[in-house]
Amino acid sequence: MNKVLAFGEHIAEYEVPVLNEREVRASAGILFLFAMVAFMNAWMLGDFRLTRIFVIAFLVDFTIRIFINPRFAPSLIVGRFAVRNQLPEYVGAPQKRFAWAIGFVLALSMMYLIVINNVIGPINLIVCAACLTLMFFESAFGICLGCKVYNWFHKEQAQLCPGGTCDVPVRQEIQKIDLPQMLIVAAFLVMIVFVGRHMSAQTAPSTLLNAAPAAEAGSRTDCTPPDWAVAMGHAEKWKLHNNCK
Repeated sequence: MNKVLAFGEHIAEYEVPVLNEREVRASAGILFLFAMVAFMNAWMLGDFRLTRIFVIAFLVDFTIRIFINPRFAPSLIVGRFAVRNQLPEYVGAPQKRFAWAIGFVLALSMMYLIVINNVIGPINLIVCAACLTLMFFESAFGICLGCKVYNWFHKEQAQLCPGGTCDVPVRQEIQKIDLPQMLIVAAFLVMIVFVGRHMSAQTAPSTLLNAAPAAEAGSRTDCTPPDWAVAMGHAEKWKLHNNCK
């Protein structure tokens, strides 16, 4: 019978408790999606309600993961359901607990700043960016950045890392990137820059045509950016969104 208060599953063939990396990545992807929606809602509209809701949910989820049992964390349960038809990939639980502790500290910081004290400023953007980066690398690449930090503080190095990265594998032929592939990526980036500049040049006339209505709208409304926009360095974008430029 599984214990209620535990961290990781004990499987006979592994020396350390393990987690299923597939459901962990699925959970990270789910959290990243909602975090990005909340972040963009705050950044583009100045509405922090979704951010506050997400911070509370994120903190509760990680509290359950770390202090009770990952099996009962809502995002991991949804992640388990999403990948229920895939073979599990076992990874060591100790380094995951350390990585999630970093997320827990970030969530506590956001709870104190945004939910309790309603502080709006650059520090929030830094903390949000850190959370988004950690979740993106986990979900998109299977790279647990916090797990890598784990090895800096523990003599016993992490075991059972995703993709066998705890070992030092020799890259197989299918994993290697050659010069033509790098040139293709470079050419692709150049193409994107060229298209972006071309599209900007095309939209310039329409911007000029809309200048008069925008000026009229600006004269009818207060174009002084609110304090939260100034604190975030968002004043110019606020003016743009409110037809003040």
